[in-house]
Amino acid sequence: GSDLCNIERIQSSLDRFGARFINRVFTEIEIARSERRVLTRAASYAKRFAAKEACAKALGTGFRRGVFMRDMGVVNLPSGRPTLALTGGAALRLAEITPAGHALDIHLTLTDAHPWAQAMVLITARLP
Repeated sequence: GSDLCNIERIQSSLDRFGARFINRVFTEIEIARSERRVLTRAASYAKRFAAKEACAKALGTGFRRGVFMRDMGVVNLPSGRPTLALTGGAALRLAEITPAGHALDIHLTLTDAHPWAQAMVLITARLP
């Protein structure tokens, strides 16, 4: 799944709704990381928003069937590489699409160039 998000649109939501928007959409880890980015705060949130949209597409559900934005959170591996941690309905959907005897890996790439933020999510199955 892929998604392109307008950073200025996210900035408008941050300005208009503030904490209500942030707490409804983003996980605590995402909030902590984005709030540390003083000069690129909106771009940081926009990349994470795009990642959630791309993940919902990769799962094949969109935001239906019990899959919510806060069920998908961008986290960084010790190497710094971003990936997604899924909970709730998103984790259940991931389990549904996992072929028997396989493990799934979630690959995520994020980028931004004002006014755009982009994310791509690829879910791959492998034998353990």
